[in-house]
Amino acid sequence: MMKIGYFGDGPWAHEAFNKLIDDETIEIKFVTVRFDNRDPKLIALAEKYSIPVELSENINSDEFLNRIDKYAVDLFVSMSFNQIFKARTINYPPLKTINCHAGKLPYYRGRNILNWALINDEKEFGITVHYVDEGIDTGDIILQKSYPITDEDNYETLLHRAYSGCADTLYEAIKQIQNGSVKCIQQALIDPIGMYCGMRGPGDEIINWNSTSRELFNFVRAICKPGPMATSMLNGIKIKINKVREINGARKYIGKPGQILGKSENGFYVKTEDTFIEVLEYEYDGKIRVGDRIV
Repeated sequence: MMKIGYFGDGPWAHEAFNKLIDDETIEIKFVTVRFDNRDPKLIALAEKYSIPVELSENINSDEFLNRIDKYAVDLFVSMSFNQIFKARTINYPPLKTINCHAGKLPYYRGRNILNWALINDEKEFGITVHYVDEGIDTGDIILQKSYPITDEDNYETLLHRAYSGCADTLYEAIKQIQNGSVKCIQQALIDPIGMYCGMRGPGDEIINWNSTSRELFNFVRAICKPGPMATSMLNGIKIKINKVREINGARKYIGKPGQILGKSENGFYVKTEDTFIEVLEYEYDGKIRVGDRIV
């Protein structure tokens, strides 16, 4: 029997929890949710299976570690948890601490990885389970899987693929640890530098129309619903854009980026830095006029 302490939040953590709880050789001894934004569904899942919920504003404190010492867990598991594990906490269980990250480490460390992968026009994204060290997503890789990104994908489709992919990959990695078959890969052997992505926040949803059609296509799909949606101003009123289409074969030419060029059956056309795109899904409390400019 492997005993784990489970630190998690959101759908990522829910799906992984359900896989772990169904395995009779794994016992979740306690669950810790984010202290500042407590996940009611994960708490409800813990209560359903009579698993204690241990809250802490600081998981690295003596108070927390002393409190959870009674569970005598073998492994800490982090799935979308938001506190940084320090050395003492990382090494507290005999089998240390692992994390599941929706990025292809050593690339795409950091935050909002799926958004950044789309913005950067990646053709795949990765899910990595790794040992936690004192860096940010820098620990040795236990297991990594890749998933394709096509032009039909957007933030929503990648999210759903990542929810199930994280659960599957995390479970498989835990089973490797349990049966002693882990073959770790140091991230520096893949790339000694790697790359980091910063957290996205208010203002990052604003469209820069001095971008190519491809860049705008990627930007809009990267933050579509359930994200904030890409935004601009049109005649002093905010317009939110949820979906655009590239125009295959469109000629490059100089014009006014952001200018509305014409109406289409399903939306309207807007000039970009190089060609133009068709806006298909949007929210706007005003009238769309040809010749107006979105800024």
